[in-house]
Amino acid sequence: MKIDLLIGTRPEAIKLAPVYHVMKHYPGMEPRVLFTGQHLEMLEGIADPLDLDPYHRLTVMKKGQSLNELSASLLTELQAYFQSDRPDLVIVQGDTTSSFMGALAAYHNQIPVVHVEAGLRTGDNYAPFPEEVNRKGIAQIAELHFAPTRKAFEQLKSEGHTSVHLTGNTVVDAIHQMREKLASDSTDADVKHILVTTHRREAEEQGLRSICGALKQITTSKEDVRIKLPMHLNPKVRSVIKEELCETPRIDLIEPLSYPDMVKELNRSWLLITDSGGLQEEAPAFDLPVLVLREKSERMEAVEAGSAILCG
Repeated sequence: MKIDLLIGTRPEAIKLAPVYHVMKHYPGMEPRVLFTGQHLEMLEGIADPLDLDPYHRLTVMKKGQSLNELSASLLTELQAYFQSDRPDLVIVQGDTTSSFMGALAAYHNQIPVVHVEAGLRTGDNYAPFPEEVNRKGIAQIAELHFAPTRKAFEQLKSEGHTSVHLTGNTVVDAIHQMREKLASDSTDADVKHILVTTHRREAEEQGLRSICGALKQITTSKEDVRIKLPMHLNPKVRSVIKEELCETPRIDLIEPLSYPDMVKELNRSWLLITDSGGLQEEAPAFDLPVLVLREKSERMEAVEAGSAILCG
């Protein structure tokens, strides 16, 4: 049974790697990793640490392309791929454009779809954009829904979906597997390390400038704090961050971290400030408190448990 795992971004790779490795041990299953190329630079660097061997790669990314152009490229290339090497099942993860278009292309070819990390909702189609509509669309196509939390499970049931299974979040499996491979770093007890990431479309320009202003205030008011900010590859995000923070003492602007290095940073940090869904899920594995840079979140379990604050 040929099963394609569609992976377009680094979080998808992290969360589907444990699924891929478990499936390899089942007789009769032939799991195949398909890289869509949505975040090609960040994705290629994570294949080796996660022991992923891509079966096929698409080339869909072009500089400055719109979401519609990306979506059209994904549908076109996936159609050609499915016709030449048809899988028996397609697995998609989360809510990216790759996942939605992958599910849609599979549906158009009458290939069953499985959705990992199903059922997350904010109730606002534009927060986050376009992820909220992406995951709702996948839910209409998928024949199996794997929900990471009880809240997500109940959400899918309330929408009338069947074949819903409560599985937990595979990011926790990935974290534990990676931590076993890494030596723990010693930390400076006199410095409180804050890890910051931001990349959401809804935060671009003015929202991002407000975030940068808040980070300046933190370092001004707290002399024992040092901030590390890996800059996303999105040129719009990078230009604002560099303009606002490049000369700020105790704020280190760095290139994106590899997955092993990100795990090390999570392990040594005192606080996480992020709008990343994956990092919000990873932080509790390190007993790391989180400030969520979002107005609305589809991951409210951590907020309700007291380990995260939705701060806008």
